[in-house]
Amino acid sequence: MIGKIKTRRAFLRGVGTCIALPAFHSLPATLGTAAESTVGLATTPSGAPLRSAFLFFPNGAIPRSFWPQGETGNNYSISPTLEPLAELRNKFQIVKGLDNVSAEAGPDGGGDHARGNGTFLTSVRINKSATNIRAGISIDQVIANRIGHLTRFPSIELASDPRRQSTGCDSGYSCAYQFNISWKSEFTPMATEHNPRMAFERMFGVGSADERLQNLKRRRSEQRSVLDYVLDNAQAMQRRLGQQDQRKLDEYLSGVRTLEKQIQRAESFGDPDISGVPTPDGIPQSHEEYVETMFELMALAFQTDSTRVASLMMGHDGDNRSFDFINISEGHHDLTHHQNREERMVKVEQIDRWYAQQFAKFVRRLDSITDVDGQSVLHNSMILFGSGNADGNRHTHTDLPLILAGSAGGSFTPGRFVDHGGVPLADLYLKFAALNGLSDITEFGDSKGVLQDV
Repeated sequence: MIGKIKTRRAFLRGVGTCIALPAFHSLPATLGTAAESTVGLATTPSGAPLRSAFLFFPNGAIPRSFWPQGETGNNYSISPTLEPLAELRNKFQIVKGLDNVSAEAGPDGGGDHARGNGTFLTSVRINKSATNIRAGISIDQVIANRIGHLTRFPSIELASDPRRQSTGCDSGYSCAYQFNISWKSEFTPMATEHNPRMAFERMFGVGSADERLQNLKRRRSEQRSVLDYVLDNAQAMQRRLGQQDQRKLDEYLSGVRTLEKQIQRAESFGDPDISGVPTPDGIPQSHEEYVETMFELMALAFQTDSTRVASLMMGHDGDNRSFDFINISEGHHDLTHHQNREERMVKVEQIDRWYAQQFAKFVRRLDSITDVDGQSVLHNSMILFGSGNADGNRHTHTDLPLILAGSAGGSFTPGRFVDHGGVPLADLYLKFAALNGLSDITEFGDSKGVLQDV
């Protein structure tokens, strides 16, 4: 069906505002659409956009509670950590037996958090230095370099982790390794956007960063929403749409407004003066709301085909955040060095489960969005959720805790627990590349071949 389904891209434009819209069946197809011009590139068999997302959580997971016990296949019993995903089991697969040996200590000694973080999407050993950075290009950027011209943004890199350091971090490694998973080149990380306001303005604003700030100041002074500037266009478009698409537009614009209000609430706790850079922190007081806000930004970007490649760091490896909101006052990293003390392991398991809960919300969100081909956006996505450390107590990087959500447009077989038996994580990344149409990429990092049975 490639070439038959056409992406109906549309925008609402106003002063300082450009709101990309989801596809509508009521609108006539535009020329040069993705399905016409990108046969084989980041499209599903139906011709719908194929999205790739990489979601990182810190400090590994307690193996006994993460992995299902007993048989593999589709009759597995959900584990305690992954129980929040139980009702979604046909939407994801648990992938065991994938290793990242580039993160192992070798002759470099300490620094497993920097290595676990810095090699997660590259599978290339990093240089141990606080100043001489050398890593490898990450798989998301390999894909973005080839398909990025199809969308407004080649890729987006988000983080729900506002803390940043410079120079040296973990055991003499540059902090660049520990605070980034996406790498444009071996010397240049793709800096993550951790400020929800800045991510929102990039998605829904126009012009340079300075121009977007000025437009934001204007909206604040006038106490107006971004939607106020496109109201006439939205009403005109409503008249062109069928009844089903009218509801779809209403739901989408309502979602944009809800997200805008969430960000405004977060900013109300900071300095309202945005005359300088950076802008007010604007980080939600609730960490759960912070993560949800970043996930919603990613969902809207996928829904509107603003990008087909995205990453989110929910925390950097070595993160010592306390989780008081689930009654855990100790730091996460400190707890992972539990030395098999049961009371500490139980607390880490609660944190692992919390991350799984956030992932489950995102999976549900993508599954609720109808794509151009009538399937869900989740169906037409491949979403990797995982950590660069396996067992945080021992700092291991084999048998990484990983989940793969979505069906890649029908190319994946979700609903299973699959043990790949100890192959490079990079083999999965070759699969991502192949499904995105990059069949000429036959090696990546320490890969041995394209991962089968996915």
